[in-house]
Amino acid sequence: MKSFDELYAELQQKVAESAEGSGTVAAVQAGVHEAGKKVVEEAAESWMAAEHEDTDRAAEEISQLLYRVQVLMIARGIPMSDVYKYL
Repeated sequence: MKSFDELYAELQQKVAESAEGSGTVAAVQAGVHEAGKKVVEEAAESWMAAEHEDTDRAAEEISQLLYRVQVLMIARGIPMSDVYKYL
């Protein structure tokens, strides 16, 4: 299990190292538009799972949404500190 911050650091490292075969690297390289589309897709799936599926399935979808949000942040160059100042 890892925290939101730990995941972000891990993803940043993969991108910085251009980790071969990394889906994260490919997602960031696809750009902000594609990353944003994945956020919208995962948000819808999270909502539907929360409405119609069990807690574990909803949690899984939400975890995918959080991952995609971080990919979008990295693709756009937004550090966690910029997000945290608005929480």
